[in-house]
Amino acid sequence: MKLINYEASWQEKGYELPKYDRENVKKATKENPTWLHFGAGNIFRGFVAAGLNNMLNEGSYDRGVIVSEGFDYEIIEKAYKPYDDLSLLVILKADGNIEKKVIGSVVESIVADTQREQEWERLKEIYRKPSLQMVSFTITEKGYSLVDSNGEYLAIVAKDFAEGCEKPVHIMGKTTALLYERYKQGELPIALVSMDNCSHNGDKVFEAVEAYAQNWVKNGFVEEGFLNYVRDKNKVAFPWSMIDKITPRPDDKVRKVLEEDGFEDTDLIITSKNTYTAAFVNAEETEYLVIEDTFPNGRPPFEKAGFIFTDRETVDKVEKMKVCTCLNPLHTALAIFGCLLSYETIWEEMKDPQLKELVYRIGYDEGMPVVVNPGVINPEEFIKAVLELRLPNPFMPDAPQRIATDTSQKLPIRFGETIKAYHASDNLKVTDLTFIPLTIAGWCRYLMGIDDQGNPFTPSPDPLLEELQGYVKDVKLGDTELKADLLKPILSNEKIFAVNLYEIGLGSKIEGMFKEMIASSGAVRETLKKYLQ
Repeated sequence: MKLINYEASWQEKGYELPKYDRENVKKATKENPTWLHFGAGNIFRGFVAAGLNNMLNEGSYDRGVIVSEGFDYEIIEKAYKPYDDLSLLVILKADGNIEKKVIGSVVESIVADTQREQEWERLKEIYRKPSLQMVSFTITEKGYSLVDSNGEYLAIVAKDFAEGCEKPVHIMGKTTALLYERYKQGELPIALVSMDNCSHNGDKVFEAVEAYAQNWVKNGFVEEGFLNYVRDKNKVAFPWSMIDKITPRPDDKVRKVLEEDGFEDTDLIITSKNTYTAAFVNAEETEYLVIEDTFPNGRPPFEKAGFIFTDRETVDKVEKMKVCTCLNPLHTALAIFGCLLSYETIWEEMKDPQLKELVYRIGYDEGMPVVVNPGVINPEEFIKAVLELRLPNPFMPDAPQRIATDTSQKLPIRFGETIKAYHASDNLKVTDLTFIPLTIAGWCRYLMGIDDQGNPFTPSPDPLLEELQGYVKDVKLGDTELKADLLKPILSNEKIFAVNLYEIGLGSKIEGMFKEMIASSGAVRETLKKYLQ
């Protein structure tokens, strides 16, 4: 990255360069690191590392962050090492303006591979440092899971359990092995902070680390005291957090803007594990990070970066506000109908009168009545920004096909929690819900893999896709007589919806909407119009 050598000319082109002495920051961090992060993807560079960069620029902190990657090593090798760990953040504003900031807060990048002795030893060295305050993660929800769909331990996890803490393969095994190094230094305190977009994320880290510790104790690889250390919240904390910022794949339009500026490092990097990255990150302007303030060894002053620190109950309220009502359900509705109506970007969907109306009605009419105000973020302001600034932003090239990934895993939180709240309410009737059932019917229609014009499309990956498609595989557009209970295996599945939709009075309603959507080509559009009148 050749920006720094020509500082004045780049600043004239609107690039914000680091205002701090990066070599001094590197030196201080190497000697006394405070923050190590696992997961070298776009959300890390485009949000949390950028927040630290702002703190360094204003002089409110003096250490950088060390990043490690335990799954897709090519990200480090191709997107970090060649550029001295620098990256360019391109903030895409809804009004069409862009900001370009060089992020220099990442001062070291390490592949977390136990087979690479030098890099693995460096990670051990970092963990042994008394100065280390937090280890954070953006590794996706799957990164914490130790079991398969049948609840059996994954083969690599079972192998880790059997072979001990010398060379684990699973990222949670690596995390636990490194934590053991810290334990051996005198049970040094630490916080392990998931920043992934999943409910009660801190518990997911704890459960995985505890499982490794238990099995290694049982198999004689570590002493019982290590398990006690993991369970002692005064020594090892697992805070909950809620993160919200869209950082999609590197976009061609952004790449062209940078090339016109003379920025040379615009090549798209696609790793062998199908990660899309580059030396730049394009991201929306809006961002939230709310973290439970439990750090046994202290923490960097991240409130200066705009991160919100609070108690666990408030984090839970913020997360439910976002995931159950004010953002994620709207995203899922747009993903489902975007695929059926052949849209390629979310922002284009927000120009569609029916789809725009649908998400307004899901959010304001059906979601907001059951939202609990968390206090630290106003739900009305949050959803207003989502609907008026974030989703319609033409510079955010997010695709419905990406958001439709793993929908069966998302539905119990994104819609199930609101349905349950209505069912439990004394003054709300679950049978009055219309737009959430309409979206669920749309998802059943989506499972057919046929768009509204009758053309086949490939549904996004989902662990239950094959099973669910089996229930609708014989349905054709124009069918007037459907097999009795055709959708019952889907709509009665409490793992998918958090409730049996028939038992609370929504199953038949959704079946009826589904039948309307398969009446003919164009029936999805006509059904939307009918219910949104």
